[in-house]
Amino acid sequence: MARIGLLGGTFNPPHTAHLLCAQEAVAALGLDEVRLIPARTPPHKEVPADPGVEVRLEMCRLAVAGDPRLSVSSVEADRDGPSYTADTLRALHATEPGIEYTFIVGADMARSLRTWREPERVLELAELGVAGRGGVTAEEILAELDGLPGVPERLRFFDLIRFDVSSTLIRRRVAEGRPIRHLVPDAVADHVASLGLYQAGATA
Repeated sequence: MARIGLLGGTFNPPHTAHLLCAQEAVAALGLDEVRLIPARTPPHKEVPADPGVEVRLEMCRLAVAGDPRLSVSSVEADRDGPSYTADTLRALHATEPGIEYTFIVGADMARSLRTWREPERVLELAELGVAGRGGVTAEEILAELDGLPGVPERLRFFDLIRFDVSSTLIRRRVAEGRPIRHLVPDAVADHVASLGLYQAGATA
């Protein structure tokens, strides 16, 4: 049975820390590949300076090009409305039955699992691959989620090298006219420049 990791986010833009997280998940959790899933409409936050989900989807494809361990899914980009994880997992199981999914999240996000829509269903449909970062320990997460069906057996923890880069930082650097090469894949940097994304005064 194929074991597929799912890494969701806005990817506005995708950067090297996203790719590092995906790489470490493949190695540590024994996954066959990790798919990046750009959200059309994140349910809990806005997408600042959003160039549109199709542009973010294309940047993800450019980011993973050439790495056979990584791919991109448009499952959320193709669906209207908020991108809830439970709905995404249902859609994936319906179209690709027989795959074992691992939904990859940071420690802070895992800690908030009770606040997600249908957290029990999420854990029925996928394991949770929890990237250690931000000073939140596995013990703290397990204590926070104690009593939730699927905990702890559906949680798998892996270490993540701290790499202090974010999409917010990259957008700010572009707006300030500062370079972003080596913070994002070269193809993403070129795409951002060619479309004039995130520049000061840009309307996208």
